[in-house]
Amino acid sequence: MDIFFKDEKAIIEGCIRNDRKFQEILYRRYFTKMYQMCLRYTTDDNLICEIINDAFLHTFKNIQKFEGRGSLEGWIRRITFHALADYFRKENKQIKFLLVDDYEPMAIAQNNQDLECDYDDLLSKIDSLKGRFRDIFIKYAIEGYNHREIGEELDISEGTSKWYLAEARKKLQLLFNVSSNHQKYGR
Repeated sequence: MDIFFKDEKAIIEGCIRNDRKFQEILYRRYFTKMYQMCLRYTTDDNLICEIINDAFLHTFKNIQKFEGRGSLEGWIRRITFHALADYFRKENKQIKFLLVDDYEPMAIAQNNQDLECDYDDLLSKIDSLKGRFRDIFIKYAIEGYNHREIGEELDISEGTSKWYLAEARKKLQLLFNVSSNHQKYGR
């Protein structure tokens, strides 16, 4: 059997031992998915590879911290997303990283004041969501999963995934003090 098809636990253990073969397996297994995620923010191949390499370096340095709660792919996606956000924040690029859905930016207002929120505040509000609300919101709005993929990964129906997302949005609206009348949701 080819080493590429070894089980995830063996790959993680190999990466913890700093075994280059297992690190290559992990890299090859998830590179394409991380590349596709980064394509949502830039089309520069060299930049994408730089960001992904930074993310995998961070992954390999911290693989022993992976607790097995959730999928390894989701954990790597989160690291890649943070590497992507760090790059653009460092470069002062004007790019927004919360892709909730299509909406009119000026429609998010209350008492004629535009909503202002910095990146760290936004992440702290998302992190304040609990359990499946946070997991599904991050998978859908940040990592780009669709409801079918979320349902398969979490062993729930697409409808249940949609319900959790809608409830997470309501909770975030309360945190941002935004009236649900002004927000358009759905695809």
